[in-house]
Amino acid sequence: MITLISFGFGHPEPAPTADVTYDVSSRKFRNPFHDPALKDLTGLDQAVYDHVGQTPGIETLAQSAAVAARLVDDTGEDIVLAMGCIGGRHRSVGLARRTAELLEAASRNFEIKHRDVHKPLLPAGLHQR
Repeated sequence: MITLISFGFGHPEPAPTADVTYDVSSRKFRNPFHDPALKDLTGLDQAVYDHVGQTPGIETLAQSAAVAARLVDDTGEDIVLAMGCIGGRHRSVGLARRTAELLEAASRNFEIKHRDVHKPLLPAGLHQR
């Protein structure tokens, strides 16, 4: 089984234990938190998902995660892929969703969990531009 987990580094809980962790909290990846029209939405909302998907590098990371999921074939063991951003509401959710689409298109069995998507927004000072 392949498990995808989106989460936020800014919460007290530690990052999930994973075989591979993708960190999309850097300034390289556009943050919907800074767009007033998107801030209160999450990566489960199409507008945020589209915004994240248009960020340079996100598609490459999603494809990389889909390839990393092949570890389940090589090892015969379950694999956990974690995607983290600052709050776990926007970028990490979008990346996990896109990876799930790629896995589904490849007829892979997977589950997706969004650990922090419904938690309150973190203070603006934690979010990088």
